[in-house]
Amino acid sequence: MITLYGFALSNYYNKTKLALLEKGIPFNEEVVRPSQDAAVLKRSPLGKIPFIKTDGGYLSESQAILEYLEDTYPEQPLYPANVFERAKCREFIQHLELNVELVARRIYGEALFGAPVSQEIKDEVRQKVEAGLEGVMRLARFSPYVLGESFTAADIVAWLHLGLIGMATQKLYGENLVAAHVPGIVDYFEQMESRPHVKQVAEGRDAAVQAFFAQK
Repeated sequence: MITLYGFALSNYYNKTKLALLEKGIPFNEEVVRPSQDAAVLKRSPLGKIPFIKTDGGYLSESQAILEYLEDTYPEQPLYPANVFERAKCREFIQHLELNVELVARRIYGEALFGAPVSQEIKDEVRQKVEAGLEGVMRLARFSPYVLGESFTAADIVAWLHLGLIGMATQKLYGENLVAAHVPGIVDYFEQMESRPHVKQVAEGRDAAVQAFFAQK
């Protein structure tokens, strides 16, 4: 059985967990935090989470894990059957994670934890996030799911990342940049959060957030 390592404060952990749940793959969870401990580095080359243990060994990087799960457990697909549409799904994920989420991560310290970020960084991040979100709308359909009629891996990353980015930008800029640039996002989130496995992941994430701040 697969073991998933990490913790539910991480969007990328939740991305992997939601994929496992939606595909109906049995798995165990083990709480591990990012670490430079030798035992963790043997399983994840930079000590990052998430990573998984499989019959073949350990695998890190959430997107590599999703691809592995799709290839190994094809019964409940998270990618379109058509080769081009599969590539478009990967394109959307890569765009959102590299050009929007990775950029927005620079303001998470202040938005989520109160660690000050310079005005220069705030201004730069805002410009790049807005450009990235405009790119999202060039790729997405939201009819009703990101890529059309079927739930795919693109919806997993959209729900997780866009929700967090919206919350962070609302707190830092006084404006939810996701809501401003992605029409219908509120209805999309409501639709997503009606899915049982999405609810399950959201509950785990919210519990982890509460536990984290209770320790402060």
